Amino acid sequence: MDFIHSILSLLAYLFQFIKLHFKSTHNLRLENIALKSQLSIYNHHYQKNQLPKPRPNQAFRQLWVILSKIHSGWKDALIIVKPETVIKWHRTAFKRFWKRKSQKTGRPTLSKEWISTIKKVHKENSLHSPEKIHDRLALLGLKNVPAPNTIAKYLPNIRKTPTKKQIDSWKSFIHNHLSETWAMDFLTVPTIKMEILYVFVIIHHETRKIIQFGVTKNPNSSWVKQQLRNATPYGQTPKYLIHDNDPVFRSRDIQDFLKSSGIQSKPTSYRSPWQNAYVERVNGTLRREVLDYLIPLHETHLEKKLAEYINYYNNDRTHQGINYKTPIPSPTYIPMKIEESKLKETPILGGLYHTYKRVS
Repeated sequence: MDFIHSILSLLAYLFQFIKLHFKSTHNLRLENIALKSQLSIYNHHYQKNQLPKPRPNQAFRQLWVILSKIHSGWKDALIIVKPETVIKWHRTAFKRFWKRKSQKTGRPTLSKEWISTIKKVHKENSLHSPEKIHDRLALLGLKNVPAPNTIAKYLPNIRKTPTKKQIDSWKSFIHNHLSETWAMDFLTVPTIKMEILYVFVIIHHETRKIIQFGVTKNPNSSWVKQQLRNATPYGQTPKYLIHDNDPVFRSRDIQDFLKSSGIQSKPTSYRSPWQNAYVERVNGTLRREVLDYLIPLHETHLEKKLAEYINYYNNDRTHQGINYKTPIPSPTYIPMKIEESKLKETPILGGLYHTYKRVS
């Protein structure tokens, strides 16, 4: 019932929008003055805590998600909530949309008898691996014995945290090969149409420069291989390329391409994002500084915005990890007093960020 009520409310908002479209400009201006005067009084009382904070309903949220894409001045017209809240509404709608659309797939859940048997055998043979438990149960003539990977899900204590020696060994490798190591990864972005776009990123460890990026709806091995070609023109390849265990990265097609290019693949351990910290940090930066303020319309729209930001990221954004310098070295200026200098700013992403140059 709440969903139906929300749809009816949204249709009512759209009907009012259509009515406004056919009104004369003079009447629209008068009506705008009347509405703004009433809203200013309400806002005045609300700021003095004389009125409760309004609670937007679902239809109102959906309407503002739509307005954020068709009205260029939507942020200026927004009063009762912040623009970041509208972005959050879109993400919530995206999650609900795919939750309703998604269906359970994969292997069926195990019965209680199987789970209790697996735990019993493991308790009585704590040194047995999931593969060994599988073989022991299959030897008893039991039907439909779960696969070792399925058995492992019910034995959480068999996963051991990395030792200090393992952590230090990996950190030493990263430190010793900074200049010749790249890393790649994917992150996902929902669109206004509730579709999923995949953003592919390659970063150079030493300089923190984003070497290559791409946006696609279908991140298959052929597409990733083309991105790797674009990132390595004229044999400009790294010695090591770190990546997670994504099936695309571990595919024979990609591994053969890396081997033929003289690049040594360095997959991280399962569920160990800390081993690929540089590119994970870049993914977080892209979300915090761009994607949290953007609802992409489509693939081209997202690619254009990311290209604008990544140019700013590589040329103007300083990084603590490289002594507060930029990935691509910035011009060196002669020291000058602030009273004698003048800065020229250039807006990025519609004024979300700015770049600066000294012109005197």
